[in-house]
Amino acid sequence: MAIVFVEPRPKGKIEGTPIEDYVVEEHADHVLVRTKTQEEAVKWAREHGHRPHVARVRHLNDKHKPDQWREV
Repeated sequence: MAIVFVEPRPKGKIEGTPIEDYVVEEHADHVLVRTKTQEEAVKWAREHGHRPHVARVRHLNDKHKPDQWREV
């Protein structure tokens, strides 16, 4: 099972602006799928045999720092 990351988009959005969608990405920032909700993204990842992770804090999302992510 591959670890994937569920992230809100747009990246670097200004505080208070709405999230447009969520993406499931591989470690190399390759987008596998876009969904409207985080729940849909996590469900898609699990259905496709991945281990989804989400950022512990929204603006901290460096994939090279495992302590910034938690498995869901």
